[in-house]
Amino acid sequence: MGSVKKHPPCLQFIAAFSRHESALEWLWERVSHRLAPIAMKSRLFPFCESAYYHRTMGDSLKKQFAILPPWYDPAELPSHKILMHDWENDLQENGSYAESRPLNIDPGYMSMTKLVLASTKNREHRLYLRDGIYAEVTLAFRDQQWLPMSWTYPDYQREDFRLFFQDCRSHLAKNVAALLRSQTISSSQNSENE
Repeated sequence: MGSVKKHPPCLQFIAAFSRHESALEWLWERVSHRLAPIAMKSRLFPFCESAYYHRTMGDSLKKQFAILPPWYDPAELPSHKILMHDWENDLQENGSYAESRPLNIDPGYMSMTKLVLASTKNREHRLYLRDGIYAEVTLAFRDQQWLPMSWTYPDYQREDFRLFFQDCRSHLAKNVAALLRSQTISSSQNSENE
């Protein structure tokens, strides 16, 4: 029988898109002040795989990703999805944007083996967490690359996105290595003191 273990090391992951760079800047400033400083942020990518959001968000959408410093507890994902939903509503109500939805924010997390996104929508491949929030594995890391699932959104299958995710995973790997070194040093010091 397997033993119950703590989750593997993870980084908090945030994806956002808007037609307004000022809305994205607003988000990243809020993330830095209310959650944690941003460890890595992508360039602005054109978000052109779907016209689904054009009615509420306009066209010429740009997408951007960020990861926060270690460590992230995946159990916090529902709380962060609800928080990001509140932030979207705050900008919608108090910003000076003409669109009914000026900003879309999708929080998640990255481990060494997967990139997980939160959603409010129930689908056959999503697992219910709590408070109306679901989670899906959007990408899996296998054979030294990020690979999509059959349900992965088309933009997450793009090579330029996955290259950025590769950089994020390298950042995570360095932090994991540092954590393991510090645990080894701590264990050897405890052994010497006994």
